[in-house]
Amino acid sequence: MPRKLLLFIFLLGFMPITSGQDVDRAVRERLDRFFKEYKSAYVNIGRCKLEDIKIDHRKRTLNIYADQRFAYQPFREENTQGIYRHLSQILPGPVANYDIKIFVNSKSIEDLIPNFYRSGKLDKNRIYEPIRNNVTPWVTNKSKPYRITKGLDGRHISLWQSHGKYYINKLNKWGWQRPRLFCTTEDQFTQSFIIPFLIPMLENAGANVFTPRERDIQKNEVVVDNDIKTGSLYIEEGKRKQRWDRYDGPGFAPSKNLYYEGENPFLRGTSRIVETKRSKAKAFAQWVPTIPAAGKYAVYVSYQSTPNSVSDAQYIVFHKGGVTEFTVNQKIGGSTWVYLGTFEFAKGNSPLGMVVLTNQSKENGVVSADAVRFGGGMGNIVRGNSTSGLPRYLEGARYSAQWYGMPQDIYSGKKGENDYIDDINTRSNVINYLSGRSPFNPNQRGLGVPFELNLALHSDAGYYRDDSIFGTLGIYTTEANSTPLGSGKERISSRDFADIVLTQLERDIHSNFDVQWTRRSMWDKNYSETRLPQIPSIIIELLSHQNFADMRLGHDPYFKFVVSRSIYKSVLKFLSDQNRKDFIVQPLPIQNFAIEHTDKNKAYLSWEPTTDPFEPSANANSYIVYKRIGNGGFDNGTMVYGTDYITDLEPGLIYSFKISAVNRGGESFPSEILSIYKAPKEKKRILIVNGFQRISGPQLISTDFDAGFDLYSDPGVPYLYDISLSGSQQSFKRTGAGKENSQGLGYSTDELEGMTLAGNTFDYPYIHGRAIQATPGISFASASRESVERGKVRLENYPMIDLIMGLQKEESYNPHSNRHYKTFSPQLQNRISNYCQNGGSLLVSGSYLGSDMNYSEAERTFTQDILKYNYSYSIQDKSIQSVQGLGRSFQIPRLLNELKYTVSQPEVIEPTSGAFPVFAYQGVNHSAGIAYSGNYKTLIMGFPFESIDTAKNRANIMASILHFLMKL
Repeated sequence: MPRKLLLFIFLLGFMPITSGQDVDRAVRERLDRFFKEYKSAYVNIGRCKLEDIKIDHRKRTLNIYADQRFAYQPFREENTQGIYRHLSQILPGPVANYDIKIFVNSKSIEDLIPNFYRSGKLDKNRIYEPIRNNVTPWVTNKSKPYRITKGLDGRHISLWQSHGKYYINKLNKWGWQRPRLFCTTEDQFTQSFIIPFLIPMLENAGANVFTPRERDIQKNEVVVDNDIKTGSLYIEEGKRKQRWDRYDGPGFAPSKNLYYEGENPFLRGTSRIVETKRSKAKAFAQWVPTIPAAGKYAVYVSYQSTPNSVSDAQYIVFHKGGVTEFTVNQKIGGSTWVYLGTFEFAKGNSPLGMVVLTNQSKENGVVSADAVRFGGGMGNIVRGNSTSGLPRYLEGARYSAQWYGMPQDIYSGKKGENDYIDDINTRSNVINYLSGRSPFNPNQRGLGVPFELNLALHSDAGYYRDDSIFGTLGIYTTEANSTPLGSGKERISSRDFADIVLTQLERDIHSNFDVQWTRRSMWDKNYSETRLPQIPSIIIELLSHQNFADMRLGHDPYFKFVVSRSIYKSVLKFLSDQNRKDFIVQPLPIQNFAIEHTDKNKAYLSWEPTTDPFEPSANANSYIVYKRIGNGGFDNGTMVYGTDYITDLEPGLIYSFKISAVNRGGESFPSEILSIYKAPKEKKRILIVNGFQRISGPQLISTDFDAGFDLYSDPGVPYLYDISLSGSQQSFKRTGAGKENSQGLGYSTDELEGMTLAGNTFDYPYIHGRAIQATPGISFASASRESVERGKVRLENYPMIDLIMGLQKEESYNPHSNRHYKTFSPQLQNRISNYCQNGGSLLVSGSYLGSDMNYSEAERTFTQDILKYNYSYSIQDKSIQSVQGLGRSFQIPRLLNELKYTVSQPEVIEPTSGAFPVFAYQGVNHSAGIAYSGNYKTLIMGFPFESIDTAKNRANIMASILHFLMKL
């Protein structure tokens, strides 16, 4: 063969290879450029890069391996298809038509689409569907008058709220993980979402919720136990075969006031046991506490889980509102504290203050009785030479775990040498131990509680020098722990959960507030809080506590409600999808609530539902009417299927009501509380209007040079209470952003740590009503302000109106807020003007009646010509606390406290056109209130009536007001 021909054949054999190399090189170059230039439409994920490619020309496949950053974004069917479509356009010739797959770690981007967002084939390797069949709930409230079938019924969820105060071993002192910034710390701030908002929402949807940190904010604690005789009582009743016996094993005993490393209170005592009875109970155990102060107390029970334990142990809680019954699955969760509920208890011993366990059961077996705990209490774990000195709910999980009877290796893996690391790991270890031997974690030791989802809420560090939002980050773990979950399902479900939460948060915050909330990345990171749990687990870094723009929203109670509802909805949607069940979102609170008298000693209650424009399923199909008589507690509620209700009144008693909306997904938050009273020998009826709806964060300072929160001028109005504040902000200079010292922007003090600061209880018609009740012959009804503004309740039907304004005012300093709390709205001005012109008598009290109506000439005309006062100034000096008038001297609260909301700026209002002063502030001797008597009558107070210091003073002052306004 000629030499030239041989050379040609040789070169020809190499031509496809050379061409293939050129194609591969072109593919790599174009993909490398694609990832470097890639920008997600959903989130800023930074600069991505190509890690590798694998091309199989024979099989016509192209596998692309991207770095971890590419998975920081959410994937949906639309953007996934868009990515592949774009690649087919930029890749060279034949490769553009290959079967292309992009992988991050071991997952294709199609696999990273959560099942919840798929329209096609589901990934069954991360679905719970067959696992939780026949799971009996840990605790069931049998007194609820409704049944949840499309919510979180029977689900067991764990969540925790950041770190808590911990012992810093190397410094031999207690401290927080993060500095005090913008009046709070991370570990206090996150609690203000979890405890008052998120936990109730999850429980209202039917879930059992556990927190490794103490959940009860009650500082007092009473433990009643069979082993220790104190001022409280443990009593047993039983005869013959139903006699209580000692269980052969350790139990709880409160044998010490303080506990040191390794000491387990659940190994220091004994417990009791009795056989069950299918018919009527024959044996009882009773725990009667001596309550140190009236208030709300969480009730926890403890017992032993034995081979013969039953799943329906019957507990009965007697409280100020009546009797509430629970069943507890004693087959699981023994030798720890088990939360039943939170109830109102009177001080001392009372028949309406105890817990009873019966031996009645549908199952043959035994029930166990050990200790019962009332209240969260103060920290009692000694580290170094001291306790934290704070309520237990502010401490880290490490210390709660010890008090909850966890084995030492659960909370002290570092052998007491590093509490910080131990506390981080404790949260996951506790959940794994509690869930061990359950269907979701069958191969670990533990107590068998079927937890199926875990969420940790944190706030992040980070800042911008302008007013940009830092936003929300989600964290999960698959790479650092690639083993399956305890259920055998894949850990990728944690990413699904994070994606759903971040998507929902972005939508809900944007829909409710005038901000573009920043959705940050989803990180697959090696964090123990997401690596260790044997159930799907995520960390949500909600916002940056170091960034002013985030915190101006973060301190707003309505923002906390919106965020918590968003997370609740995400939990609902994720778990419903995991279990292949339809879901319904629980309703929003009702509105337009009013109570009026009818004939023959009856009360007529009416209200309207609130639609949720973002959740079509969140419609109410029934309502719960909760009743309170006198100063008792609320009962378990009565189911009502319409939007009104008639009930009997016994003359001489004040009845109070709150309403919640219900559907098959759960129960809404309750309404405000309205009260009604029928005097035994009625002379006149008056109407109390609750115009105080405001909830808000502290007053903002926001200029080009300064930023922060001014607790002194206005600490805001918490929803019910506030446990998030550490102290007042000291450093306001924007140039200090990012500094974690006394010169840093937001630097704050610690004088408020451990305080439960009073907020808006929405229960002021009762306080006003008790003062009215002291004057014989006067009945009263009450109504919400919107029921008056909309004309549902006619003021003209009453000879006198008591209008409660409290701390109501428009918050012009927070442009992000979409909630409006004007004292006298235009509608309300019209109603009041017509009422006065028809000869009515009007009492108005509130702290911002002048300053909030001083923005326009029309507003000033209303207050001067109709209400007969003129705004002078607001009193800033907090030492001025005394008021004198109508023959009495009394005080109002000017500083933050735990009993009553703070009246930061009572106002000096001066009489106009025929009016005269009736109250004066002692110390400045300027008018604190005015009265007018002409064709109609007004009495206006520049401070809230309910802030008057004692019930006796309120009753006497109200009597004088009633005599003036109604000529009694």
